[in-house]
Amino acid sequence: MPDLKLAKLPDRTPVKITITVSPELNNALQVYAELYRETYGAAEPVPELIPYMLEGFLAADRGFTKARKDKQFDGSSRATALARQPARRRTAEPSDPSPTAS
Repeated sequence: MPDLKLAKLPDRTPVKITITVSPELNNALQVYAELYRETYGAAEPVPELIPYMLEGFLAADRGFTKARKDKQFDGSSRATALARQPARRRTAEPSDPSPTAS
């Protein structure tokens, strides 16, 4: 097999995700789309903006970026990611040592 400079292309099949948002978030997204139109002179519908917003959010999340880089989570499965996390210590909930007598 030849040694090509170009690696095998990643899966580029789009995935459709449907979400429900609060009225407040919907309003904020509509306002953002309007500000985008005013800034760039091109109207883009909210569904077209959301994937880029999410990409920007994930790129700016240092904890997420570090975890992916450190291979704490590679995205292969939630179960694998949870298995890689150290066990969390459970703390006992405070209890009332002196029950009231009736």
